[in-house]
Amino acid sequence: MSISAPSTTLSYPAPSAIAELLKPITWFPPMWAFACGVVASGVPLSGRWPLIIVGVLLAGPLVCATSQAVNDWFDRHVDAINEPNRPIPSGRMPGRWGLYVAIAWTFLSLLVATALGPWGFGAAVIGLLLAWAYSAPPLRLKRNGWWGNAACGLCYEGLAWVTGAAVMAFGSMPHTHSLALAALYSFGAHGIMTLNDFKSVKGDRQMGIGSLPVRLGIDGAARTACAMMAAPQFVVIGLLWYWGAPAHAAGVAALLLVQFVLMARFLRQPVRQALFYSGFGVPLFVAGMMVSAFALRTLGGGAA
Repeated sequence: MSISAPSTTLSYPAPSAIAELLKPITWFPPMWAFACGVVASGVPLSGRWPLIIVGVLLAGPLVCATSQAVNDWFDRHVDAINEPNRPIPSGRMPGRWGLYVAIAWTFLSLLVATALGPWGFGAAVIGLLLAWAYSAPPLRLKRNGWWGNAACGLCYEGLAWVTGAAVMAFGSMPHTHSLALAALYSFGAHGIMTLNDFKSVKGDRQMGIGSLPVRLGIDGAARTACAMMAAPQFVVIGLLWYWGAPAHAAGVAALLLVQFVLMARFLRQPVRQALFYSGFGVPLFVAGMMVSAFALRTLGGGAA
């Protein structure tokens, strides 16, 4: 199918349409993950606030916002089926302005990333490459729910965490404990990404996008999402206990137990309850991330 911009009489998008395209509500996960990396580094915050603020802005309003604009541009035909009121299919983002915003935000992100040194700039490059690879041809990783969700999980959680830890450590490689937690929570974020796919099953099927609800069926995808969120948290609990942070391990375990209660409700009606679980279960998951980060801070940045 050829891809063409929706016809419209507008010449320029309204600022409100641009803000909606960049989806501020989605910026929280990478900003939180960056903050977790900062905490996990064990480095005193005094004197580092300018870099922390730049890093948080880069993770959320810049790199994450870029990924949202890129995704909406290349998903405009799918959105016309699933969510026709979005800025591009509705015509409030006229012509090729969605693409122009995505390109402009990409270059702005790279410019700001130079302030964070080689680690910060390199992380921004990787994050932006993943953002474009996820949505844009020829790779369009989102056509395969396994690969696409893995790219999102890595970018939103692991990459942001490692960047925060590295920036605080003056560009040094984060401790292996911090890298392990970043990898585990990236794995868990794969399940979080699956939650977002339940609302768009109809359009995904019509447009040949193999999200996990399309590939595995609604119930199979729901069980997979829960398993992928829970399994790494079990490993985190074990590692924190082994590293000498039993109180923090107990904290993550308590958060996981509450998630199990919410998962039971989600599994009964996945399509109807996906938004509920995203709103109440996912915050418990990310709270465990910060508990784990403080565990490493207590251990001196992971040097147990």
